[in-house]
Amino acid sequence: MLIADQGRLDATDHRLDGKKLTIGIVQARFNMDITGALATACQAELLKLGVLEKNITLVQVPGALEVPVALQGLAEHLKFDALIALGCIIRGETYHFELVANESGAGVSRVALDYKVPIANAILTTENMAQAVARQTDKGRDAARVAVEMANLLEEIE
Repeated sequence: MLIADQGRLDATDHRLDGKKLTIGIVQARFNMDITGALATACQAELLKLGVLEKNITLVQVPGALEVPVALQGLAEHLKFDALIALGCIIRGETYHFELVANESGAGVSRVALDYKVPIANAILTTENMAQAVARQTDKGRDAARVAVEMANLLEEIE
């Protein structure tokens, strides 16, 4: 069994084979221009990795703080091989940014550990809209790749 790997996997690697996987995505609607682009890139990459369209479930929630609860709801069904969290938190002038970023991140991690389901966390935390726009496509694709790789890894080690 391969335990450590250096560098980025290419699409021919068996760890990125999504043909047998069922993936759930939770997308926050707040900053919809960004989260919509994240979701579009994520879904396109999942399809490219072989995940069947019928095996991709997308649900939307109001904002990043609601993402963990929806992930928990999907995880309870035990039919998903991996989950993906999509959102965008942009720093404002108040402490609210830190609160939302910290609590949503902790909630996502807790669901992953409680349900032993891999969750690719692509809730962007940026200083401004330009940073969010610069990351939206790459992070959406990255989340898809992480979800597929981690689902396959857990299957391999169980």
